[in-house]
Amino acid sequence: MRPEDILRFLRTRPFEPFRIHMSDGTTYDIAHPDLALVERSVVIVGVPGPKGPDGPLEHSVNCALVHIVRAEKLNGAAAK
Repeated sequence: MRPEDILRFLRTRPFEPFRIHMSDGTTYDIAHPDLALVERSVVIVGVPGPKGPDGPLEHSVNCALVHIVRAEKLNGAAAK
């Protein structure tokens, strides 16, 4: 996936939560635009702690763009 593909999801207004699917089957839900940082080859995904996206992050995950196989809005509409 290209950085622009993820940025399109993050910049949608009003923001719509979305899910990214990794090549190993792992998924990450992006419930708030501040929970993902797009770099040239990696998306850094913030994993919220018990207080959700308004609280501190529990941890972050580096997701290589070459391993993101698809992204979809959480309402089910997919984009590749």
